[in-house]
Amino acid sequence: MTDAPPLPRSPAELAAALDATGYLADDGLAMAAFLALRMGRPLFCEGEPGTGKTSLAVGLSQALDLPLIRLQCHEGIDSSQALYDWDFPRQLLHLRTLEAASVGPLDADAAESSLYTDRFLLARPLLQALTEAPCVLLIDEIDRADDEFEAFLLQLLDENAVTIPELGHVQAAVPPLAILTSNRTREVHDALKRRCLYHWLEHPSLAREIAILSRRVPGISDALAAQVAGAVQELRKLELLKPPGVAETLDWGGPRAQNDRKQNDAAVAAATQGGGV
Repeated sequence: MTDAPPLPRSPAELAAALDATGYLADDGLAMAAFLALRMGRPLFCEGEPGTGKTSLAVGLSQALDLPLIRLQCHEGIDSSQALYDWDFPRQLLHLRTLEAASVGPLDADAAESSLYTDRFLLARPLLQALTEAPCVLLIDEIDRADDEFEAFLLQLLDENAVTIPELGHVQAAVPPLAILTSNRTREVHDALKRRCLYHWLEHPSLAREIAILSRRVPGISDALAAQVAGAVQELRKLELLKPPGVAETLDWGGPRAQNDRKQNDAAVAAATQGGGV
């Protein structure tokens, strides 16, 4: 474990640190992330896919010089995938070694207690975040998990601790900065939201999307960045099944910049549309 780095002194300072990593946060998001840091509270980020929720955790880990530990949620995820598991093959090998080395009857209690130690513990992302803190813990797409897994997370979000029956209470010496994301494929329960600060992420404004393109796509001209961002902004006004996110904007702008296009045109737009939008 390492000491926590100095925290930003203001939302503006945090926004500048994120800007240096290539993540452009608006005032509301910078304030929410700053408060989460200062208060030691998880930050629950909800919004359409492609609005920069996952990228925020990546940007924070870089801006704060902290390791990023990511838990990707999915249907059916459980504690053995998220928190810990035991290395059963090594435990079995250890037990056979004890039996072979024993000159008398094997002490069952001593043998059992020797099996459940850190030596055979497989730490999954949640346990890693508690034992390797300070860090940024990304719990991505919590809306894909089920109600039972949400309930399982409550102790961790409340206490920055978990209970492992074989080992006892595990408490983080330094609370991880937890970022939870949701694409709102289902409603997350209030019990989980209550334990977090909340921020809804919108798609970026036209000016900010142009700035993102200029920052993230090498060689793109100002005119082309404005045209690509403007086209994506118009697409989002349509009733599309999946409106394009920032990732699609970057994917769509990249091929044109690589083709030395200073401006957009219908032929190039049609030819590259499948790459991102």
